[in-house]
Amino acid sequence: MVSDPIADMFIRIKNAQAVKHATVVIPASKMKENIARVLQEAGYIESVTRNEGTPCDTLEITLKYAGKVPAITTLQRISKPGLRRYSSATSLPRPLSGHGLAIVSTTKGIMSGLQAQKAGLGGEVIATVW
Repeated sequence: MVSDPIADMFIRIKNAQAVKHATVVIPASKMKENIARVLQEAGYIESVTRNEGTPCDTLEITLKYAGKVPAITTLQRISKPGLRRYSSATSLPRPLSGHGLAIVSTTKGIMSGLQAQKAGLGGEVIATVW
């Protein structure tokens, strides 16, 4: 049993990119799927597909590369099960002075930090990506 499924998802993506795999398959959940959709909208991954089956549903994530260089340089978990990190709309992190992406869980769902800031929403800062 995994104690932090989101961190497990991030590690699987990092490991797959380290060995230049085209896709990575992870156990599915709504939260993981929403995080993957935010990464897809921001252009860090190519696509996300939910595969239904037995014994559990899976997410197939197609990774994105620029030549041989992965699109994701750093994928860092901020809020962890042992220490949750929350931020108001005005103090959301802006990784690399706005060139990176913060993933935030708000009352309106999971979205990028920029979308949350425009909507005036704060929330739990799940991760930063660049």
